[in-house]
Amino acid sequence: MKNEMQAQPADKDQKFKCVTFCLDDETYGINVLQVREVLRMTDIAPVPGAPDKVLGVINLRGSVVTVVDARKSFRMAARPVDEAARIIVVEVDEHVVGLSVDA
Repeated sequence: MKNEMQAQPADKDQKFKCVTFCLDDETYGINVLQVREVLRMTDIAPVPGAPDKVLGVINLRGSVVTVVDARKSFRMAARPVDEAARIIVVEVDEHVVGLSVDA
């Protein structure tokens, strides 16, 4: 799931690694330095009153991690969860969040 890509805005000779994921037929990437881990889909506890794109929370080795539905964030139609679905746990501005993706 890891690929190398050219960094466009900065130094064109500089490369960075990213973790790629799929939503429908599109492939997206996240800087590998922001990715803590990639998990198989697991039970997600719903959070009453949370925004629609928040699926709920998971317990990740004693830490509570909010899981966001990437499909809803990108305004895509819902899709049944299958074996390829994953939760990408990322750290953004000192916050740890899970991102639910198709593959």
